[in-house]
Amino acid sequence: MTEELGRITRPAVANYRGKRKLLLAPLIHLAAAPDAIPPEGAAILNRYWEQVDVQVRAVQNALGSISHIYHENVPEGGADGLGYLEATGQGSHSLISGLARNGATLETTESMEILAETLDWQRCLMQPLMSREVATRLQEWFADANQRRYAFIASAINATIGDDETGLLLINERHQVQFPADIEVIYIAPPALDEFRRWLQNWTENRQRQMAEQADADAEVNTDAPAS
Repeated sequence: MTEELGRITRPAVANYRGKRKLLLAPLIHLAAAPDAIPPEGAAILNRYWEQVDVQVRAVQNALGSISHIYHENVPEGGADGLGYLEATGQGSHSLISGLARNGATLETTESMEILAETLDWQRCLMQPLMSREVATRLQEWFADANQRRYAFIASAINATIGDDETGLLLINERHQVQFPADIEVIYIAPPALDEFRRWLQNWTENRQRQMAEQADADAEVNTDAPAS
């Protein structure tokens, strides 16, 4: 069962006793590198992770400490996983390192082999293709790898969360993980999430418009240039 954080009241806390619980926080993926995001967008992202931290603490106060952490795209757990998150500039690093200092374990969330396969098929699909048959086959192979990838994540969660324990999963909003039926999923969605979505849409539209205007200007210059 999936429940929103705001619905967890004091009387409802008793319903979670003895059960396996999983907090789910959306992981924001950016097409651009984190340091290429304008200050306004970076500020909203920082605010988002601060709000996630506040809401995670609220759940811990109500339901108990988080024991396990799962992070999309992390094929190693423990210190190696934390090092990867820090090296890649993930906004979630501060939150996760704080939870780890308080006793939570960053688990191996992905299979490196399946993750690499999924990313390779995704790159292939981004290339211009002439054959519809090839495009269809690539899409089928990508879907199959993605299904196996999400099944691996579900298995990792199922194998590590014990009775009356709480885990935290950070993953994209379009994930296809099928959680075990006996795990209570609590969805975390801070106000800054919608704020960032709106900002990102406006920023993307402005960039596309600027690129189109620049392309038109370049084409006009080339048209006006004298023939050699």
